[in-house]
This record gives sequence, C-alpha cells and structure tokens, in this order.
Amino acid sequence: MSPATIAKSKAAECPVTGLDETLDLPGREPVGVRWYGKGQRTVGGGTPLVLHFHGGAFTSGCLDSGSQVPRILAATGAVVASIAYPLAPSHPFPAGIETGYAALDWLHRHRMKVGGRGARIYLAGEEAGGNIAAAVAAMARDRAHPPLAGQILLSPMLDPCTGTASLREATCESTGACKWSEGWMAYLRGPRDAEHPYAVPGASCRMSGIAPTLVMAGVADPMHDEARVYAEKLGAAGVPVTWRPIPQAQGWPDALASQDQDPCPCAPAVREYVSSFFAATAKAPEPPH
Repeated sequence: MSPATIAKSKAAECPVTGLDETLDLPGREPVGVRWYGKGQRTVGGGTPLVLHFHGGAFTSGCLDSGSQVPRILAATGAVVASIAYPLAPSHPFPAGIETGYAALDWLHRHRMKVGGRGARIYLAGEEAGGNIAAAVAAMARDRAHPPLAGQILLSPMLDPCTGTASLREATCESTGACKWSEGWMAYLRGPRDAEHPYAVPGASCRMSGIAPTLVMAGVADPMHDEARVYAEKLGAAGVPVTWRPIPQAQGWPDALASQDQDPCPCAPAVREYVSSFFAATAKAPEPPH
C-alpha cells in the first residue's frame, strides 16, 4: 500500500472534529485548534502557554488521536493549543511547519488574552509532531521571533534514514511495513529536502540558540535513539537540554495516539518532568510584552 493510500485511509478513521476555534493565519489556510486548560492562570503570572503538534508519521493523526499529550500538559497548569496542521502527502514539507510557525505567531500576539500577564510560550509535539515542533523552534530562532521559553518533545521523529538500532529492533519484530519510513517518503518532496535543517532538525549543522528543550522517549521506544542523539547534539551546542528516558512509556509512540480518555501509564512521570521543566525555564528572563 502506497503512503498516499495509507494516509487517506487513516485520515478517514480520524476526521477533524471537535474544534474549539479556527485560526485565520496570514498567507495560510485557516487551521483548527482545540484548547486544553484554557482559563487556567498561574498565581503570580507566567502561565505556560503551549502550542502542540500531534503525531501520525506526517500523514495521519488528528486532534482526537493527539489528545493524550495536551491533557497531560494541561494537568501541570499549562494552557495548550493543539492544532490540526496540514498533513502529507497532500501537504508535504514545508507546509506543516509554515502553518505551525504562523500559529505560533498568532499565539504570541494573543498570549495576554489566552494565558494572562507574563505567559510563557512553549512548543510541544510527539512523534512527527515532535519534528514539527523542533523545526518551528529553529524557525523562531532564525527569525528572532517570537521568544520561546522552551520546547517539549516526546519520541520525536527526527531521522529519515530510519536506521537507528532502536527503530530496527522495533520494526524487525513487526510483520508490516515501516510506517515511519513511509511517512518520511510522503513528507519529503525529494532527497534534497532531507538536507534541510527544518525538514530534519536533528541533522542541522547549527544547533546553538535553540530554546531550552525537554526530550523524552520510552526505553523501548523506536524513536529512543534519534531522540537521545538530538538531545546530545543540543547539549553539545550549549542549549539547556534535559533528556529523560521513561521506563513507564510502554508502546510509545503509538500509545500517545490513543483516543482513550484515561491517561497512559506514563502520565505521572511525564507530568513530573514537564512540571520541573516549566519551573526551570520560568527562571529565565521574562520575554517582552
């Protein structure tokens, strides 16, 4: 089955429903958003305001399948905007990240209304959404706007070669094709895209200046190795980074796409690490209003 066929079948299983709002973005198609924790305010200001990108190997997923992570983030006191960014193959690179950056700019302009005085803006994403978040963080650095307090990546999908030991071990146990390899094929327009630092943030030659980063992956996660390598590269470039392998993260990243309303077994550990990350990054100079 081709990546396009797979994407169409999965999109049919997970339609865009339950939108709280549609954002009109300059130069882009409107994007649907679902809010979590809206109305929460941190005592004394500085509420974490998070733009979230769901997973789905670039070709599938939606606000329903991407609800686990924003619910966990909101449980720490954050206000979370999860967006239905455009998917490949109909919208290959760089459509998703350009929409993501436009949504980030919108969130920055409306941060006082949404998060209150001193709201700090973060990016977050799991699996392919982790790639989108990392790319948007690099764009924010390169364009010197808007100021980011940090990024939170869970099992980020960062290696188009799909050749790490952790991914080989996971896919060798499977009887089907590698959905992540197929996702990369649908997302990248050609081999040259694999050299672009926004398409493959983990392969960028310039890591310095990226916002403080929290990277998490399951110890038996297919994305474990590429997540760890990305964290190591950020640290070597002087970026404040925290790397957290999580033993309780069974079945990641697929478990993060569960539409079950009950939190995953990993939720307590993730909440603890995210809360600590918010506290640590709140000590940084407050971004200008």
